[in-house]
Amino acid sequence: MTTSQSDKLPSSLPRPPDELERLESAWKPPEGWRRLSAVNNSQVGMFYIATALLFFVLAGVLGLMMRAQLALPDNTLMSPSTYNQVFTMHGTVMMFLFAVPVVEAIAVYLLPAMLGARDLPFPRLSAYAYWAYAIGGVAFFCTIFFGVSPDGGWYMYPPLTGKAQSPGLGADFWLLGIGFIEISAIAGAIELIIGILFTRAPGMSLGKMPVFAWAMLVTALMIVFAFPAIIAGTLLLELERAFDWPFFIAERGGDPILWQHLFWFFGHPEVYIIFLPAAGMVTMMVPTMARTPLVGYRAVVTALVAVGFISFAVWVHHMFTAGLGGNAMLIAAVASFAVAIPSGTQVFSWIATFWKGRVQMKSPTFFLLGFHFIFVLGGLTGVMVAVLPFNWQVHDTYFIVAHLHYVLIGGMVFPVFAGFYYWAPLLNGHLLSERLARWVFGLMFTGFNLAFFPMHITGLMGMPRRVHTYAGDLGWNGLNLLSTVGAFIFALGVLLFFFDAIRLVFQKTKVPHGNPWGASTLEWLSQDDYGARSIPQIDSRDPLWTRPTLEAEVVAGRYFLPGTLSGERETLVTSWRLGEPRHLLVLPTDSWWPFIAAAGTAGFFLLLTVSQVVIAVACGIAAIVAIIIWLWQSDNLPFAEKAEVADGIFLPVGAHGTASHSWWAMVVLLCVDASVFASLVFAHVHVSMAAEVCPPPGASLPPWGWPVAAAALLLAGSAAIAGARALLGRGRKNGVWPLVLLALLCVLAATGLDGWGHRLTGLEPVANAWSATVAALLAWQGFHVAVLALMGLYVCARSWSGRLLPEARASLDNTALLWHYATAQGLAGMGIIHLMPVF
Repeated sequence: MTTSQSDKLPSSLPRPPDELERLESAWKPPEGWRRLSAVNNSQVGMFYIATALLFFVLAGVLGLMMRAQLALPDNTLMSPSTYNQVFTMHGTVMMFLFAVPVVEAIAVYLLPAMLGARDLPFPRLSAYAYWAYAIGGVAFFCTIFFGVSPDGGWYMYPPLTGKAQSPGLGADFWLLGIGFIEISAIAGAIELIIGILFTRAPGMSLGKMPVFAWAMLVTALMIVFAFPAIIAGTLLLELERAFDWPFFIAERGGDPILWQHLFWFFGHPEVYIIFLPAAGMVTMMVPTMARTPLVGYRAVVTALVAVGFISFAVWVHHMFTAGLGGNAMLIAAVASFAVAIPSGTQVFSWIATFWKGRVQMKSPTFFLLGFHFIFVLGGLTGVMVAVLPFNWQVHDTYFIVAHLHYVLIGGMVFPVFAGFYYWAPLLNGHLLSERLARWVFGLMFTGFNLAFFPMHITGLMGMPRRVHTYAGDLGWNGLNLLSTVGAFIFALGVLLFFFDAIRLVFQKTKVPHGNPWGASTLEWLSQDDYGARSIPQIDSRDPLWTRPTLEAEVVAGRYFLPGTLSGERETLVTSWRLGEPRHLLVLPTDSWWPFIAAAGTAGFFLLLTVSQVVIAVACGIAAIVAIIIWLWQSDNLPFAEKAEVADGIFLPVGAHGTASHSWWAMVVLLCVDASVFASLVFAHVHVSMAAEVCPPPGASLPPWGWPVAAAALLLAGSAAIAGARALLGRGRKNGVWPLVLLALLCVLAATGLDGWGHRLTGLEPVANAWSATVAALLAWQGFHVAVLALMGLYVCARSWSGRLLPEARASLDNTALLWHYATAQGLAGMGIIHLMPVF
């Protein structure tokens, strides 16, 4: 869209009489039990938030059980084995099923409206991510009722979680269940990255983007690069438990420390993955409650990016007592200090904004002030544990438990509750009770500090964490009882909040919802299931403050997409930097296929855990079929070459190649893929460097002829798929599928040659860890070949049906991306395996 075109907005032309009716019809959500098939962000977001809060309550109940056990010395309320299960499930549910999902849930619900979009660009992916999380999470939690919950701690350190020490199914449920749930989180992250970068309102450049969108963009990118490490770790540990591949068994060349590296490379960035979205919410609320623009917008955005970057250097922070080298500990200590600087920048910005403005002492403000107090204390103790000598004293004591909860509850739970009070009117137009809010905040703030501040002292007095009881003559009795009382007071405040929230949900919807806080951002425009009536042109960071007439103009349909052009759901795709309109995107509608795919995926993983292989395979096949049908339905031909998205402004319908949002989503997915591969390579290098001889005695590599031939075939396959893309670009549709099949034959032959060469040398993964890591790399490449086979046949089916055209080629473009990546990964894997012994 040119500058002259944008000057035509807002339009004063009369709108067609049935325009709003057609828009409402296209976006009307299903009713009754059919709501489970909804894919719109407003529906899925509410499901997501409600489920995350359910897990918050369940994990909180487990926490209260732990505090009841520790209230008195020598307590026998729970046996040691039961306590270990409760302790493990409490940490796991809080970290994996509440903390990360709730911030993704809030983002799914809020971001489209905040960015001025109709919906996120892959609504069915959002639905799949939610149902995978909900079904898998509930099934995982129910293991506690059958006595098969994991009991190795939420960090699952081997060798305690190996088959010898944990022979039951608990560890397997954790490894398969949590690994699968992390895949759900990654799917949500990809959706958010593409949505934030490519579906903003016209004119909303990166410099005008709401800080919460910045926070979620950084968070989603952190998920892309951090979560693959835990996926790789859970994969290796499950392979060890299932097939006796000794990745972490020291007697056969493995190393338990390898798990700690993989886990904490995910685990410490996760702390900031939890905190940054909460910080983004705080940055949205503080200016509104202070009635003044944010102080230091650019500094806050820079700080968000800096925290995300530095957090990846802090994982060894959790391994100061693991016997690592001095240089590694020094780097981690410096990073632990450095990450406090950008975090402090944000705190000073919030304080300055409050100081500059006239603060409304309403419910969100109470929780914001409580957050400041608690989080700053947590940050100070974080700096303390970055000091090596101090860390050696308090590591694995209750001081660390106190620090963890001050950072996570203070840094995330209090901002999230502030957000619930702040954004509650978006649900049905009503505020939560101000009178009850004071009680909720008072109980939660008092109870929290009463529960967790004494733990600093018990930790300094020597109380170790993860113990189910203690002797009565150690001086910890009173402090532990105080912590238990505080925990129950905190829980009472949460219970009172839920009473008020349930009351709010059942109130009749108030239309229009209004803007009770006088906020400045787009989510406070009058909203429906389709978002705002028309997508506005943005010219500032605080559009509702700088343009008081914007609400009336949007409601009157004076901007972009005041109706539906195709009769379906639509939104605009804009440029990633400046927010210039690029093309019209027709969105898929409600469907049961994401639900079926998620249920099948969850069934596959969970049923494998209990050795129900046949049913598990059936569930896996059902999931694959559902995904193929869902993709086939979504991959529609454009209804026109161009469409009038505003009066006198025309945009192309759909796009392909680098102009397509789906192409960039595949690029992000390949970043995830490459991160998993890098984690597996790290495991191989770690084991190789730890071995006295590489390869170890009894292991060997095939002659160079095998990998060279395999590499040549991989390159030939990539050349064939590139040729298929070139032919389609020139309009020669009939020549595409033969080249795709040729490429598939090449990659299958390459994988077979590489694997057969290792088989001839007698590769035995159970013999030693080095052989196991080689087998893991081969298996990972084999998995990609299987995926390529499915995608290649899908492309052929599109070609045979006449649906693969130069203007509708996303399936081929995305398949080609994965194909070239798999070639590069195969070449890198063979090179590393064969060159590592040389170096």
